[in-house]
Amino acid sequence: FCRVDPYGFERPEDFDYASYEAFFSRYLVVLTRRAIKWSRLLKGNNSIQKSLKVKRYIRKGIPNEHRALIWMIVSGAQTNMEQNPGYYQRLLEGEKNDKLVEAIKTDMNRTFPDNVKFRKTADPCLQHTLYNVLVAYGHHNKAVGYCQGMNFIAGYLILITKNEEESFWLLDALIGRILPDYYSPAMLGLKTDQEVLGELVKMKVPAVAELMERHGVMWTLVVSRWFICLFIDILPVETVLRIWDCLFYEGSKIIFRVALTLIKQHQAFILEATNFPDICDKFKQITKGTLVTECHSFMQKIFTDPGSLSMATINKLRETCREKLLSQG
Repeated sequence: FCRVDPYGFERPEDFDYASYEAFFSRYLVVLTRRAIKWSRLLKGNNSIQKSLKVKRYIRKGIPNEHRALIWMIVSGAQTNMEQNPGYYQRLLEGEKNDKLVEAIKTDMNRTFPDNVKFRKTADPCLQHTLYNVLVAYGHHNKAVGYCQGMNFIAGYLILITKNEEESFWLLDALIGRILPDYYSPAMLGLKTDQEVLGELVKMKVPAVAELMERHGVMWTLVVSRWFICLFIDILPVETVLRIWDCLFYEGSKIIFRVALTLIKQHQAFILEATNFPDICDKFKQITKGTLVTECHSFMQKIFTDPGSLSMATINKLRETCREKLLSQG
């Protein structure tokens, strides 16, 4: 058995190799079939137009060999990169903000300690690449600078793209466009979206919302890392990548679909909780097990389980939740 997965992450002591092997042998068949379809779709061109067919293909998963390219195209990162030649290099060569640099350096060793490619002993060591991407981004988007969580996202982008500049532009797509205001110092967008999830749970899984309220558990306690890290270190790697495929194409509502599916699928289990710590523990448990390992069937569930979920609904909820937060502040 391989202790390290294809992305460089060490598997935990209690990793269930048997059920993973069983899943992966089935999933490999799916991946092979998808790879053939994607190659036909791309026909050797490095471009695609957004369409229902492409959306359907993305929901069924992008093969790893095409993943960086498709993320770049559908997120708008490719266009931005082409329109700003040399910009990334100039950011790295320009004046640096010492406080920002210090904050980033502090987090270097804390980023994926369980990933062999991010170790100081690795060759090449991805810490250096990660440092560059974060420093460049902090100077590109001064309103955000750097905050914890961004290191994990940038790290994942580097593992997939294997390209420093592409990782920078994808980070820009996520933080600048796809996620509304998650990483600004006040994190208003993040707090808002946690409240929005609470409202959606009231609508779609009312018994769980009622349990949370009865025990005074705030949503931010159980789901903030889902939003900040976009499920990194919370769900298995393959599953996170499948979620990101859709996130780059369809935007932030995908996060709500995933969260609602996790909660809905485990409703009975969550409702067994009888006190505050119990509830928090249940929320840790629901991100493990076969439901999330079987990424292909899990992704099908996120588009059926929560029912209809339009961007219009989310934006309306965002407005009311934001106003409520601002009035409390």
